[in-house]
Amino acid sequence: MTHVDESVLAPLRARFGVPVRMEWEGEISGMEWAIATHNPVRTHDVTLFILDDAKRLALIRKPQFAEDVWRPPGGGILPGEDFAAGAVREALEETGLHVVLRRYLVDAHARFTNAGRELRWRTHVFLADTADEDVVPGDPGEIAEARWGTLPELAGPLRERLLATGRAFWRYRVALHDAALDQLLWTSTAVP
Repeated sequence: MTHVDESVLAPLRARFGVPVRMEWEGEISGMEWAIATHNPVRTHDVTLFILDDAKRLALIRKPQFAEDVWRPPGGGILPGEDFAAGAVREALEETGLHVVLRRYLVDAHARFTNAGRELRWRTHVFLADTADEDVVPGDPGEIAEARWGTLPELAGPLRERLLATGRAFWRYRVALHDAALDQLLWTSTAVP
């Protein structure tokens, strides 16, 4: 049983809006399975679409990513931690940005399989904004680089690069990004 359950999510929907629900299923590699299950208590993540006043999008690259693989920041909510506070903490740790959560965009339900095993995973995608200018990761061991990008870049060249890796996790991330971008097109707060 995960600590990010309905008792945590219902107040988030009341505060930040009802997200679109996304379903995803796919076979992942043994390496991807090891990454997904390295912390057996955690079966979720929060992904943050952080935009500044110029509508630039914060992007991160982890040390294990290829040089040209970037994605929006995110991470896990700790047991007992307020969800919104945890999302703000993750943004600060991964990008150095002080953010305000604005909208709950996507509630993704994934079923990862590998060699007859199954892992149920949820990703919660939020829109956030910041008045900060500089993107600087707090822990270079976890985040190799952070930078400003754009929503069109995420929808175009970064999307193509993630799909070109052939990895299921990146296909899942592309589906998340696509769903979040679709939601952003329906709001006037984030259209570039």
